[in-house]
Amino acid sequence: MSNEFPTLTDKKQLETGSILAPRFNADGLVTAIVQDFDNGEILMLAHMNEEALKKTIETKQSHFWSRSRQELWLKGATSGNILHVEEILLDCDQDAILLKVHLEGDGACHTGARSCFYRKIEVKADQPTLTPLKD
Repeated sequence: MSNEFPTLTDKKQLETGSILAPRFNADGLVTAIVQDFDNGEILMLAHMNEEALKKTIETKQSHFWSRSRQELWLKGATSGNILHVEEILLDCDQDAILLKVHLEGDGACHTGARSCFYRKIEVKADQPTLTPLKD
Protein backbone atom coordinates (compact mmCIF):
# COMPACT_ATOMS: atom_id res chain seq x y z
CA MET A 1 0.00 0.00 0.00
CA SER A 2 1.31 3.47 -0.83
CA ASN A 3 2.70 5.81 1.80
CA GLU A 4 -0.01 8.45 1.49
CA PHE A 5 -3.59 8.75 0.39
CA PRO A 6 -3.97 11.32 -2.41
CA THR A 7 -5.55 14.72 -1.91
CA LEU A 8 -8.31 15.52 -4.37
CA THR A 9 -9.26 19.11 -5.17
CA ASP A 10 -11.88 18.27 -7.78
CA LYS A 11 -15.19 18.08 -5.87
CA LYS A 12 -16.83 15.82 -8.45
CA GLN A 13 -13.92 13.35 -8.33
CA LEU A 14 -13.95 13.47 -4.50
CA GLU A 15 -17.68 12.86 -4.27
CA THR A 16 -18.34 10.45 -7.13
CA GLY A 17 -14.96 9.14 -8.27
CA SER A 18 -13.25 5.87 -7.44
CA ILE A 19 -10.11 7.28 -5.79
CA LEU A 20 -9.82 6.78 -2.03
CA ALA A 21 -8.77 10.20 -0.74
CA PRO A 22 -9.90 10.52 2.89
CA ARG A 23 -10.08 14.08 4.16
CA PHE A 24 -8.30 14.03 7.51
CA ASN A 25 -8.93 17.05 9.76
CA ALA A 26 -6.27 19.49 11.02
CA ASP A 27 -5.26 16.92 13.65
CA GLY A 28 -4.78 14.27 10.96
CA LEU A 29 -7.92 12.36 12.00
CA VAL A 30 -11.14 11.20 10.42
CA THR A 31 -14.23 10.11 12.36
CA ALA A 32 -15.07 6.40 12.22
CA ILE A 33 -18.47 4.98 13.10
CA VAL A 34 -18.56 1.27 13.91
CA GLN A 35 -21.73 -0.67 13.08
CA ASP A 36 -22.69 -4.31 13.62
CA PHE A 37 -22.67 -5.94 10.17
CA ASP A 38 -25.61 -8.22 10.90
CA ASN A 39 -28.13 -6.06 12.75
CA GLY A 40 -27.03 -2.47 12.03
CA GLU A 41 -26.53 -1.54 15.69
CA ILE A 42 -24.10 1.35 16.17
CA LEU A 43 -21.36 0.01 18.42
CA MET A 44 -18.94 2.89 18.80
CA LEU A 45 -17.43 6.04 17.39
CA ALA A 46 -13.69 6.55 17.22
CA HIS A 47 -11.04 8.32 15.18
CA MET A 48 -8.53 7.08 12.65
CA ASN A 49 -5.33 8.60 11.41
CA GLU A 50 -3.77 7.55 8.12
CA GLU A 51 -1.86 4.65 9.70
CA ALA A 52 -4.98 3.32 11.47
CA LEU A 53 -6.97 3.39 8.24
CA LYS A 54 -4.21 1.64 6.30
CA LYS A 55 -3.85 -1.08 8.98
CA THR A 56 -7.61 -1.58 9.08
CA ILE A 57 -7.74 -2.01 5.30
CA GLU A 58 -4.73 -4.37 5.31
CA THR A 59 -5.69 -6.56 8.31
CA LYS A 60 -9.51 -6.39 8.28
CA GLN A 61 -9.36 -5.64 12.02
CA SER A 62 -10.25 -2.24 13.45
CA HIS A 63 -7.35 0.07 14.28
CA PHE A 64 -7.91 3.53 15.70
CA TRP A 65 -6.00 6.55 16.96
CA SER A 66 -6.45 7.19 20.68
CA ARG A 67 -6.70 10.94 21.20
CA SER A 68 -6.29 10.56 24.97
CA ARG A 69 -3.23 8.28 24.82
CA GLN A 70 -1.88 9.73 21.56
CA GLU A 71 -1.21 6.27 20.14
CA LEU A 72 -2.42 3.78 17.58
CA TRP A 73 -4.46 0.92 19.00
CA LEU A 74 -5.90 -2.31 17.73
CA LYS A 75 -9.41 -2.65 19.13
CA GLY A 76 -9.49 -5.79 21.24
CA ALA A 77 -5.73 -6.15 21.73
CA THR A 78 -6.14 -6.05 25.52
CA SER A 79 -9.88 -6.71 25.98
CA GLY A 80 -10.26 -9.53 23.47
CA ASN A 81 -13.29 -7.72 22.01
CA ILE A 82 -12.11 -7.67 18.41
CA LEU A 83 -13.90 -5.92 15.57
CA HIS A 84 -13.57 -7.94 12.35
CA VAL A 85 -14.18 -5.59 9.42
CA GLU A 86 -16.56 -6.78 6.70
CA GLU A 87 -17.04 -3.49 4.85
CA ILE A 88 -15.55 -0.01 4.93
CA LEU A 89 -17.72 2.82 3.61
CA LEU A 90 -16.88 6.50 3.23
CA ASP A 91 -19.37 9.33 3.23
CA CYS A 92 -19.90 11.56 0.20
CA ASP A 93 -17.01 13.94 0.85
CA GLN A 94 -14.68 11.31 2.35
CA ASP A 95 -14.42 12.84 5.84
CA ALA A 96 -16.26 10.13 7.77
CA ILE A 97 -15.83 6.37 7.72
CA LEU A 98 -18.34 3.64 8.49
CA LEU A 99 -16.92 0.27 9.50
CA LYS A 100 -19.34 -2.65 9.31
CA VAL A 101 -18.00 -5.31 11.63
CA HIS A 102 -18.51 -8.62 13.33
CA LEU A 103 -17.85 -8.28 17.05
CA GLU A 104 -15.83 -11.07 18.62
CA GLY A 105 -16.32 -10.85 22.36
CA ASP A 106 -18.76 -9.34 24.80
CA GLY A 107 -18.82 -5.68 23.84
CA ALA A 108 -17.32 -2.88 21.84
CA CYS A 109 -17.34 -0.31 24.66
CA HIS A 110 -14.45 0.03 27.10
CA THR A 111 -17.06 0.03 29.91
CA GLY A 112 -17.98 -3.55 29.04
CA ALA A 113 -21.25 -2.62 27.34
CA ARG A 114 -21.99 -4.10 23.92
CA SER A 115 -22.32 -0.61 22.43
CA CYS A 116 -20.89 2.72 23.56
CA PHE A 117 -24.38 4.12 22.98
CA TYR A 118 -26.14 2.64 26.02
CA ARG A 119 -27.81 5.78 27.42
CA LYS A 120 -30.36 8.20 26.04
CA ILE A 121 -31.17 11.81 26.87
CA GLU A 122 -34.51 12.34 28.55
CA VAL A 123 -35.92 15.55 29.96
CA LYS A 124 -37.07 15.25 33.56
CA ALA A 125 -38.21 18.28 35.56
CA ASP A 126 -37.12 20.47 32.63
CA GLN A 127 -33.56 19.14 32.87
CA PRO A 128 -31.84 16.84 30.37
CA THR A 129 -30.64 13.66 32.03
CA LEU A 130 -29.05 10.40 30.89
CA THR A 131 -31.10 7.25 31.26
CA PRO A 132 -29.79 3.72 30.56
CA LEU A 133 -31.36 1.96 27.60
CA LYS A 134 -33.40 -1.10 28.44
CA ASP A 135 -32.13 -4.41 27.05
